Amino acid sequence: MTPSAINRHDESRQLQVVWPDGLDVMVPYRQVRLECHCAHCVEEWTGKPLLDPETVPLDVAIEKLELKGNYAVKISWTDGHDTGLYTWTRLAGITRNDDS
Repeated sequence: MTPSAINRHDESRQLQVVWPDGLDVMVPYRQVRLECHCAHCVEEWTGKPLLDPETVPLDVAIEKLELKGNYAVKISWTDGHDTGLYTWTRLAGITRNDDS
């Protein structure tokens, strides 16, 4: 499932993801940042987390959102991290209880 909308809410530091079935979810930026599954944040072969949550500032924010094809959004963060892609499946895992 592809989100209907992805919006930044910089004042509240929340990412809004709206799904075609009407589910509208706000997720704190830091939570989204901690959910990155790129090779810098998660060990590729074992899935072991490499990112130490203590290294992510409480006030981390989005610098830039970029759509990547029809399957993901790339987020550049104020902590300098910009290598993660959040696929629609990954965003569903973050924002939906049913992982649709």
